[in-house]
Amino acid sequence: MKKLLLLLGALSLFTTGCARNNDKGKEKKVENTQKTQTMKTIALTKADFLKKVADYEKNPTEWKYLGDKPALVDFYASWCGPCKALAPVLEELAAEYGDQIYIYKINTEEEQELAAAFGIRSIPTLLFIPMEGKPQMAQGALPKSLLKKTIDEIMLGK
Repeated sequence: MKKLLLLLGALSLFTTGCARNNDKGKEKKVENTQKTQTMKTIALTKADFLKKVADYEKNPTEWKYLGDKPALVDFYASWCGPCKALAPVLEELAAEYGDQIYIYKINTEEEQELAAAFGIRSIPTLLFIPMEGKPQMAQGALPKSLLKKTIDEIMLGK
């Protein structure tokens, strides 16, 4: 059994190394393909949030989403373990959903005023914003399957 595990580990290292060498000549093509076919999470500042998501300063009593497609906002901190675990999952979801949704990230250490405006007391906190209706919040590093279900049902209405 140990030999099998060692063999699989060595094989995966070899395969990864080979893939990197094979991709060197194709680097430009892969880059261009990724830009057009995959989306990434988008870091937001307070100024960006006020322009792209909601201007809560102008409309303090009414939620008015400013985006052109549903959004998921991740309130996180760089020192937070669960936030670090959630980050690659959000990158995967951004790539999977492509241009159907936005996935934004807000660093609560850098954007304390924005975090306070939303009453963020625990991180990660996720804000699910559908095109119509009220946004919904969830706390904790949710599993990918639950995130996909929530995106499909709440944000995309599937």
